[in-house]
Amino acid sequence: MIARMWRGWVRTERAAAYVDYIAGTGLAEYRGTAGNLGAQMLTRDLGDGRTEVVTLSWWESLDSIRGFAGDDVSVAVFYPEDDDYLVDRETTVTHFEVAAS
Repeated sequence: MIARMWRGWVRTERAAAYVDYIAGTGLAEYRGTAGNLGAQMLTRDLGDGRTEVVTLSWWESLDSIRGFAGDDVSVAVFYPEDDDYLVDRETTVTHFEVAAS
């Protein structure tokens, strides 16, 4: 199993709206892709007006991730309204081999 992780930062006052937006776009698309085993979103108020957002998704293989992300699985996937929310973002994602669960 492969875990895929991405991080971005939004203004805290817009965090709830961004969570709703990504739940309906990114997380829904993850879950609708063959080989996806689940997805979650984590948030953390940094206390400086920003909230960190982490998406975690679980996949059968790198090939199944390609069904979502395309050939270069290291590149983050963005949606049309991301620019309206994000104050900073990682443009790449990190993949981990799940060693134990």
